[in-house]
Amino acid sequence: MTAAVQHPVPLPAGGPNAVATAFGLLGDEWSLLILRYALQGVRRYADWRARLPISDAVLTSRLTRLAEQGLLERVAYQERPVRYAYRLTERGRTVWPVLVAVWGWEYQWVDTHSEVLPWMRHAGCGRRMEPVLACGGCGDAVEPRDVRSELGPSGEDGRSIPSAATRRRSASGTEGGAGLFPETMALLGNRWSVAMLGAAFLGAHRFSEFQQRLGAPPSMVADRLRTFAALGVLEAEGGAYRLTPKGRAFFPVVMTLIDWGQRWYASPEGPALVSLHRGCGREFTPRLLCGECGGELSEREVVVVGAADR
Repeated sequence: MTAAVQHPVPLPAGGPNAVATAFGLLGDEWSLLILRYALQGVRRYADWRARLPISDAVLTSRLTRLAEQGLLERVAYQERPVRYAYRLTERGRTVWPVLVAVWGWEYQWVDTHSEVLPWMRHAGCGRRMEPVLACGGCGDAVEPRDVRSELGPSGEDGRSIPSAATRRRSASGTEGGAGLFPETMALLGNRWSVAMLGAAFLGAHRFSEFQQRLGAPPSMVADRLRTFAALGVLEAEGGAYRLTPKGRAFFPVVMTLIDWGQRWYASPEGPALVSLHRGCGREFTPRLLCGECGGELSEREVVVVGAADR
């Protein structure tokens, strides 16, 4: 059966933009883990239930939401009684760079997981690897300083902050999760954390700058700054807060997620974020490279192998 062609979802004018929509949807550990197994071939409810420490209510709600958002397609595979499978759509399949970036960051920077995190192998060269962010235009590897980003037409006035209704977590960003991506969820699983992370990558350093960009109460800004400092993502320096190497290393997660969101959700005013690669001067489109051979990664070339040996 040929999969239906998918087009970007139009968003209402003046409302949450593509960035808010993407982070609201994928800033949830259960959704990411469901998509992880879907990319590995899982299709049926019972198979997800067997692989994940998840309740029936949570699994049902996440599968329903992912289907409503067009990342999964529900198809009947049995008539009496009717039973359904969930097949990845193009929109769901293109989440793979986000998952690989999350996996690489957690593997390198986070030691506290509920289970030992498996490692990845690049099928192209056969070696164990960690992903490297690169410019899709010229192919060069990039660091955060190599990319200049500015707010686009739909990026102003707090429109990149996920709405409270889309969140599935407590303020800590970790309650009720599987614990496989604990610090990623602390950064993405709270609407104010997402906004603070974006502000930091856009150049905010001082409390007043974060408060202005977030539009949040001072107590919330202070709480998020403490959380980021405790995670080792930001460090206080002479009254300013600066991204640490660990914080800068999260850049591939942020950029692949924004790229996915702006590919599949469109505000009528235009993009939320416009990024250029300083090196080649072209619009920055993220690509992932193998950290061992330098070859560009594709979905089918990333193989999750087994337990890591730290």
